[in-house]
Amino acid sequence: MLIGELAERAGTSTRSLRYYEQHGLLPARRTSNGYREYDEADLRLVREIRSLLEVGFNLEETRPFVECLRSGRPSGAECPASIEALSRKLADLDGCIGLLLAARARITEQLGREETA
Repeated sequence: MLIGELAERAGTSTRSLRYYEQHGLLPARRTSNGYREYDEADLRLVREIRSLLEVGFNLEETRPFVECLRSGRPSGAECPASIEALSRKLADLDGCIGLLLAARARITEQLGREETA
């Protein structure tokens, strides 16, 4: 499939696909006339990247998942490096949740003070 079809099927833009290619996450195969050509495996890679970006990973953090898929695994989350990345992200999220809960408690306390004054 050509880049436009891949973008449509993956729910992204051709610009994003070229960006992933520049960062070495998406292979760049060319037809004899110079068009980029992709297959179903590339579609899986792009869907994995997009899914990870949607939950807060940055582009570089998706690399272990892409490499895991390229190694033939059915999921990008099956390799040690991607499991480690998931663990790090979970710890980061837990830290953020803790900070948000503390901020919420302070605001709730302030609201309580204002209502009784």
